[in-house]
Amino acid sequence: MKLMLNSALALFALMFLAPAQAELPFTVTEVSQFDEPWSVAEMPDGRLLVTETKGNLIIVDTDGKQSRPVSGVPDVNYGGQGGLGDVVLHPDFAENGMVYLSYAEAGVAGTRGAAVARGVLDASGRRPALKDVEVIWRQYPKLLGFGHYSHRMLFDDEGYLWISSGDRQKFTTSQDMQSNSGKLLRLHDDGSVPEDNPFVDYYSENPRVGRGGVYPQIWSLGHRNLLGLALDLEGRLWEIEMGPAGGDELNLIERGANYGYPEVSNGDHYDGRKMPDHDTWPEFNEPALWWTPVISPGDMLIYRGKAFDAWRGDAIIAGLSSRAIIRVELGDDGSAEEVERFDMGARIRSVQESADGSIWVLEDDYGDSKGRLLRLTP
Repeated sequence: MKLMLNSALALFALMFLAPAQAELPFTVTEVSQFDEPWSVAEMPDGRLLVTETKGNLIIVDTDGKQSRPVSGVPDVNYGGQGGLGDVVLHPDFAENGMVYLSYAEAGVAGTRGAAVARGVLDASGRRPALKDVEVIWRQYPKLLGFGHYSHRMLFDDEGYLWISSGDRQKFTTSQDMQSNSGKLLRLHDDGSVPEDNPFVDYYSENPRVGRGGVYPQIWSLGHRNLLGLALDLEGRLWEIEMGPAGGDELNLIERGANYGYPEVSNGDHYDGRKMPDHDTWPEFNEPALWWTPVISPGDMLIYRGKAFDAWRGDAIIAGLSSRAIIRVELGDDGSAEEVERFDMGARIRSVQESADGSIWVLEDDYGDSKGRLLRLTP
């Protein structure tokens, strides 16, 4: 009798006392499912390009039907966090059909590093193809290990190509000007260096490596694992990156600025050793917002549409370990504040705004996260 009473009380508590799951303020529609998807880009005709880390680029119709993998994609070095990464369209894609891909490529003696290639997409035949492929950028030097490639890309309103180059889980690259890792880079669409980059005065006869080895590609330094890039409504560039044990960062990017890693961080080393916080070294730029416990950002957009009118101008962040979509209000003064967190019940890898204002979401394909492509509508 006592056992039955205890069971009844437990059931009552579960039904009536446990906190209810908050209802999402949007409709979630499953469109398709992928094997380890990483990035999504929408083409002018509404079809999507989706990358899978094992090396597949796939065209997806609006009803979720998938093409055969696009041929001509560069060979990728798959493993750990490496493989095929980001996909973005050239600003004049409607005229030139040019697609940019980031990926991990093999080096010598077991080393590897990120690279960016571009090619022209031909979707007219039975199997779509990427043609006239050329590599326009490489991480240097190639290093051992399988993590922190970052390699997110963004074209800004002036046609410059931005590439996030992760620290490759090393503690020297982010402050080393003879490496382009642990940096945010600004290039022309062909991979050449703009003449007004902050370190362009270090040019030598080598157009990609400056005097003393300093890379004129560099726009900012002191970064760790940069996994989201977005422009706000004023044209300012924001970046989000994973911290170590704590201290994920949202940064407003300034020309030539140093964001301090690994000299400072609002997180600590994984082995428990302390790191100085940002406010102890004022010579480094502080993050506009940071998280401990971490959210593990996978991607970010800044919303420009009208479908979610209250979100206009806000950062929408894909959360991996947080299994959430996080909304952050951005201030005109460079401030930032988390205002909402939506529990998605899965690791969120990527977010992309559609032309109609809806939001494309890619789940991670890890654990109980199933690699689904979702569409969020009001």
